[in-house]
Order: sequence, then C-alpha cells, then structure tokens
Amino acid sequence: MEKKDLRIVFLGTPDFAVESLSRLVDGGYNIVGVITMPDKVAGRGHKMFQSPVKQYALEHGLKLLQPANLKDETFVSELRSLNADLQIVIAFRMLPEVVWSMPPMGTFNLHASLLPKYRGAAPINWAVINGDTETGVTTFFLKHEIDTGDIIQQRKIDISRTDNVGTVHDRLMMLGADMVIETVDAIIAGEVKPISQDLLCNQGIEPTPAPKIFKETCRIVWNQPAEKVYNHIRGLSPYPAAYTEITNDEATYSIKIFETSQPIVSQGIAPGELRFDGKHLTIGCADGALEVLSMQLSGKKRMSAAEFMRGFSLAGYRAE
Repeated sequence: MEKKDLRIVFLGTPDFAVESLSRLVDGGYNIVGVITMPDKVAGRGHKMFQSPVKQYALEHGLKLLQPANLKDETFVSELRSLNADLQIVIAFRMLPEVVWSMPPMGTFNLHASLLPKYRGAAPINWAVINGDTETGVTTFFLKHEIDTGDIIQQRKIDISRTDNVGTVHDRLMMLGADMVIETVDAIIAGEVKPISQDLLCNQGIEPTPAPKIFKETCRIVWNQPAEKVYNHIRGLSPYPAAYTEITNDEATYSIKIFETSQPIVSQGIAPGELRFDGKHLTIGCADGALEVLSMQLSGKKRMSAAEFMRGFSLAGYRAE
C-alpha cells in the first residue's frame, strides 16, 4: 500500500498534536478526517475557544468532526463512513472501544513518556517534578486500559537540570512528530513488531502514574527539601505554574513562581521565610533556599523578582 492510499483519521486537541498532523499533511499522507474537542468558552472575554487542531484542520480544508459524546450513534456512524484504515491519537481523550477498534490496521497513540512509565494525563510534568534525567515518546496500539497497549516505537531525550516542562514539551513535540511518521511508514511496510508492556514490567520497569494536574498540585510546600521544591516549580513552568501565598496579619497575596535558582545551601533561613537584600529575593526551604527569578502576582504580568520588589514591601510577610 502507498501512503496516499492509506486512509487516516487523526484525533487530537493541543499544539503538541498539531506538529504531527502538519507533518502528515505536508508528507502527502491521506488524512480523511480530523476529530477534536468541541469549542468551549474560555478567557476573561468569554470568547469561544477553538482547539489548535481545529484551527489547523480548517486552514487546510480537512474534514472535521467535534463530537461531545464519542459513543453517540450519529458520530460513530459518520466516523465509520470515513472508512479509515488507521487512526492516530495524540493528546485527546480516552476513546471507547467502538472507536479505537474500528479501523482494520488499528489505532495508535503518541504518548509523551517512556511507557510503562508515566501513564496518564500529565507525563511531561511528572517526569520533571520527580527530577528524572530522561524521558521520551512512545507510540503504542490502544487497548482497554489507558496507556497500557503494546509498544510500537520509543525514543529518548535527556532532561537537564535547567529544563522546565515547556522546554521538554517542545523537544518531545518535535521528536514525537518524527516518530509518528516513522510509525505510519512501518505499519504501511508491515514491519511493526509490537512489544507488550507486561513484558517490560516483568523485566523490572515499574509502571508509574502521571495524573492530571489540579490547582492543589501546583501549591508549593516550602517545608520540603529545596531540591524537591526546585523540581516542582520547573515541572509546572510555564503552565499551569506553581504558586504560593505570601501573607501577614493584614493581607494575603497569591503569587505564581516560574523560575528559581538551583538550590542554595543556606543556614538560618526557615521554610517559607522571605528575604530581600536589595537585589535578590530568597525563600527558605527545609534544608536551604531558592532565589526567585521570575514571578507573577495574581492579576498582574509576569516579571522578575527585582521588578516585583520595587513596588512591594516584605515586612511581616512569609510564604505559605
């Protein structure tokens, strides 16, 4: 089979998925349909938000479906009418069996981790939060349990001490797009030899979860080791961003922290204690401190700590 004859349905939502869709379209692969989330109201202006995948599909004249219910009979019938040979899923939502089992050549997913590590919604965040020194991307065939299907391909990248979730995301997005093309070509050529994740688990690779990030996940706990706090902050930067509250007897402010120095060995500074020497804003942790480099007061723009301190007095405040 030639790639122009392989009928592909693509399912995805964010920018991470757009890069792979763009590579497929530019490469001459036959995208017969694109499925993404319904439009939703977002932002202060309450405007209707279109997913990046929808925007790309409209710009390139691709057939677009936006089902609210993936089990809806009308949607399933329309999907079936596309006669897809293969489906590709990237950063979408959990699919019912009636959808993922439909194409004769299967449905594969691009996942931003080295499965079986970091199964779940936020694999890039948790790899950085946990201080991992490497991660990667995996393509695998879907099955009932989320992120447990047989692995087609994997590729690794290093995570440096200065990476945050944004920089790792961007590298994985590009690497993942390369691997999507390689995976489709291997499927066309009949060269795919999937590996069971159970086999990898039996060889000592422990499955780890990567649950969705909620607001409480983002709260900084200053009585933890400085290394753990440092990784927590960069694992949530630039989005959704770690936050803390600084408070005294009269007021409390919520502040997002995007970037800090690496842990500082510092004695005599208590967890949550704030110090400013005219140039450097430092916050104490359980065994040291972190210098805040980039931050954002609720309702204000992102700025350096020095800019923030020009209009703010720390007298009596502490971070909690």
